[in-house]
Amino acid sequence: MSLPMSLLIIAAYLLGSLSFAVIVSKTMGLADPRTYGSNNPGATNVLRSGNKKAAALTLLGDALKGWIAVFAAQWIAPLIGLGEAGSPSYTLAIAAVMIAVTIGHMWPIFFKFKGGKGVATAAGILLALNLWLGLATLAIWIFVAKVLKISSLSALIAAAATPLLTALLLPNQTVYLGAVTVIAVLLIQRHKQNIIGLMKGKESKIGDNSKS
Repeated sequence: MSLPMSLLIIAAYLLGSLSFAVIVSKTMGLADPRTYGSNNPGATNVLRSGNKKAAALTLLGDALKGWIAVFAAQWIAPLIGLGEAGSPSYTLAIAAVMIAVTIGHMWPIFFKFKGGKGVATAAGILLALNLWLGLATLAIWIFVAKVLKISSLSALIAAAATPLLTALLLPNQTVYLGAVTVIAVLLIQRHKQNIIGLMKGKESKIGDNSKS
């Protein structure tokens, strides 16, 4: 792996490691989201604090870091010798950044490797990769959330759909399809306890203050 590629991946991981749930909560004088509810540093759990502004800022921050990582990599890659858009080296670099920022969010070096589940960050990544892919994924999440009102189930269904959506909207882009699939698998794996809760019928609905 080249030095420019390594530096790009490290930068994406460090950006992903900024846990906005913790940062926003601390800034606004709220309890650490890792200490209540689902103990997950994410927007849904921050919402359980009763502070909608903090939850919105968390959602925005986590989504933006995913978007910025990919958008910045798309701009920087050609400048540091990783090829022009569409070239194999460029595509590989963008795919690696997508995975790196996701891993940073889930296992952040700045917060003892205890991170979130990656839903908002994945949304930001997809929006930067391809606007229609991101919007289609968000539409699925919103539809399921509106109908069933279960955040975890919305995330799981949207994650499961992203590889298919990628194959449809980005045909012949096998590297990007591979990266999206890895992110989807990681996201689903991070929802393991939620899957168990769903199977037992114990998952709380959006807006509940109970653990989920």
